[in-house]
Amino acid sequence: MTEIASGLNDERPKLKNVLTDRCVGVLVVEHRDPLTGFGYGYMSTLLEHQGRRVEAVFPSDTGDDLVDDLEAAITNMAAGIYGRRNAKRQVALIQGCVQRCVEQAVEQAVEV
Repeated sequence: MTEIASGLNDERPKLKNVLTDRCVGVLVVEHRDPLTGFGYGYMSTLLEHQGRRVEAVFPSDTGDDLVDDLEAAITNMAAGIYGRRNAKRQVALIQGCVQRCVEQAVEQAVEV
């Protein structure tokens, strides 16, 4: 299931469905900001507590929340001005992320 929306919008039926569906073990997002805008850490912690997790295709490089928030704001403005990135590249990266998640799940199942 895919959804293109702002993390500042609370009226996102597809996201609500994914978050309430306990069968969804891994939530894959392009960047963390479209998921929540703010509060990504809270959502990540909550999902981990439920035995689920969030995978960001483009994770933060800095580890500094203030810098990451500023970078996200600039990126969002630039994306609005200059358009979206190459869709084929994004799809390939997301597929790679999903494949890594599947491989990790298989490894964990073998360990048990």
